[in-house]
Amino acid sequence: MTPTKTAAPGSLLTQVAGERQTGALVVGGHPGGAVYVFEGRIVYAESPAAPGVGALLTSSGRLAGRTWQNALDLGTSTARVGQLLVEQGHLTQGELELCVLGAIYDAAYFVLSSPSAPAKFVPDAAHWLGAVVHVDAAAIDREVRRRVRLLDDILPNPRIDTAPVIPVTRAPRERVVLTALQWELLVHADGQRTPADLALLLGRAGFATIQELRRLAALGLIELPAVRAADGPDFVRLPQPRGVSVPVARPAVDVADAPTVPVISGPEPVTARTPPPNSEPPLAATPAADNNAGVYRPPRLARRKPGAKLPKEMAAAENPPVHQGTDEVLLKRIRTALRALR
Repeated sequence: MTPTKTAAPGSLLTQVAGERQTGALVVGGHPGGAVYVFEGRIVYAESPAAPGVGALLTSSGRLAGRTWQNALDLGTSTARVGQLLVEQGHLTQGELELCVLGAIYDAAYFVLSSPSAPAKFVPDAAHWLGAVVHVDAAAIDREVRRRVRLLDDILPNPRIDTAPVIPVTRAPRERVVLTALQWELLVHADGQRTPADLALLLGRAGFATIQELRRLAALGLIELPAVRAADGPDFVRLPQPRGVSVPVARPAVDVADAPTVPVISGPEPVTARTPPPNSEPPLAATPAADNNAGVYRPPRLARRKPGAKLPKEMAAAENPPVHQGTDEVLLKRIRTALRALR
């Protein structure tokens, strides 16, 4: 294993290919990735920002998830996953080669487009998919440079390739024409998914996804990522409080200037003592005698023991009046009138 050094990943890959080495060029940074070479020829490339062969085949519906997992279980240790899919009849050799070529060029853009990144070469490292195709390193380098120029011609803002996609709340023009992929991206963008997340979710190539996202940014349909300081800490801007008419920060009050609290000394007031049990509670004060003269408080009712009878004078006074009876003739007339209305 060679020590890690910071350099242009494309130049390091050209050097490794010229020496006809076998292994993996691991590139750090964001998003980073790895390029696998066999005797100086590129056989595979992978990056967190680009969906791999398995994600492309399963997300697009070409292979079932259990079929891909079965091939991984059987062929990972011997680096024959791709060959097993062809032998079992799930894919043709041409389908597998086209899928692997697309994944190589897709991931190579994210791994090799950085002008400077930490990289190291791991000798004799092999990918579990196996050597399905062999691509010249010079062709990969030319394609990466072409894609960089293509994206810069659309909108020179590399932060769009990795930042979360946030659609605008209002279209900048009255009429907008979108492609099918652009529509899918806007529908599934929730302000938190990155271009890599959208590509994996939709089963699309990573470069095709960021290409359409840069076009959407040029049209003003997604928000441009904000520029953050490289060494500064990340701060969260809290929403400003609404409806506050006084400042939140209050000046400190000096203890010497603070108002004193009166201390009442002497015997305990009679009204504050706990009344003895089974005693009648005192009647509430009248509204005029209360400190809060503007608040009406009804007097409390006297408590009685359960089952106790009312005094005779109260029972006689609260007897309901005797009903004088009803006018049967009037009720008959009302009933006859109601029947006539049916």
